[in-house]
Amino acid sequence: MNVAIIGCGLIGKKRAAALDKDDQVTVVCDIDESSAQAFARETTSHYVTNWKDAVHHNSVDAVIIATSHNMLAQISAECIKADKHFLVEKPGARNASELKPVVDEYNRNGNVLGKVGFNHRFHPAFQKAYEIMQDDPGPMMFIRGRYGHGGRIGYDKEWRARPEISGGGELLDQGMHLIDLSRWFMGDFPGVFGVTGQYFWDMPVEDNAFMTLQTENKEVAWLHVTWTEWKNLFSFEIYTKFTKLHIEGLGGSYGTEKLYHYRMKPEMGPPETIIYEYPGVDGSWKLEWKNFKNAFHKKENLCGDINDAYAALKVVEKIYKDNNNDYS
Repeated sequence: MNVAIIGCGLIGKKRAAALDKDDQVTVVCDIDESSAQAFARETTSHYVTNWKDAVHHNSVDAVIIATSHNMLAQISAECIKADKHFLVEKPGARNASELKPVVDEYNRNGNVLGKVGFNHRFHPAFQKAYEIMQDDPGPMMFIRGRYGHGGRIGYDKEWRARPEISGGGELLDQGMHLIDLSRWFMGDFPGVFGVTGQYFWDMPVEDNAFMTLQTENKEVAWLHVTWTEWKNLFSFEIYTKFTKLHIEGLGGSYGTEKLYHYRMKPEMGPPETIIYEYPGVDGSWKLEWKNFKNAFHKKENLCGDINDAYAALKVVEKIYKDNNNDYS
C-alpha cells in the first residue's frame, strides 16, 4: 500500500514504523514545515503542509490521520469524499456530534475502509483473551478496568488540556480505550453513569473519570481512568460465571504484559491457573496495521472501525452531559 501520513509527531512515526516492508510512505504532512521535511527525509517521501494535498495525492491508497483531535473528523470526511481508505487515531473526533455526519457518509459510501486506532485490541494478551472468550467460558458477569498515568511537568499546558482542541480530558484519552475494550467483549451500553473530576491538574478538562456501564442483560463494566496515577497502571479483569481473565501491564512503564486465566473447578476452591507472559516490544501497532491491510485485500474484517469510535463517543457524551462538562 502507498500511504500518506498526516501528523509527523510521535504517533505518526509509530504508525510509519508499523507498516509492512512492502508498504511505502509516499507523502507526509504537517503544518510545521520543518517537522514535515524531517519526516520526509526519514521515510524517503514527499512532504506537504496542506492536509488536503496529502489526501488527494494521486499516489496514495490509504491515509493515516495522526493529528490533534480537532482535525480528525474533518480529515476523515475528506478521505471518504476522495474514496481513500483511512486509519484515524482515537477518539476519531472531539465528540459524537462531530463524528456523526462522518459515520453516516462512511456507511453510505460502503467502499472506503475507516479504521480507528484502537491498538489495545491487538495486544497479545487481549487477542488471547478474546480467543478464550469465544470458547464459551460461561455467561458474562462484569468487567473491572483501571488505566492511568501521571502526566509530566507542563501537562496542564499541552494541547490535551485545551478543550477547543482536545474535546475533553482523560475520558477521551485512555477512557476511550477502556470503553472500546469493554464494548468488544460485552456489546453496547444503554446504561451509562459516570463522574468526572479535576483533582490535581489545573486545567479546564477532567484528569479522572469513573464509569459504570451496563448492557441490556445487566452486565456491568466498572472503569476508572486517571491522569493522577503516579505509578503507571493497566488492569483489565473479565469475570464470567466460570472464568476470570485478568490482563495487566502493557509493556514499558506499565510493566510486563500478562494474562492470568483462572478457571473455576466444579468443587470451587482455588481455581486452575494459567499465566501467559508477553515480554518484549509492543507489537500491537503492527498487528493493527496488518488487520487494516488484510481488510483492504478482503482477507478479514476490520477490528475496530469508525462506528465503534462513534459508539464509544456516545458513552463519553452522556457522561460529560451528566457532569455539565461543556467542552464544545
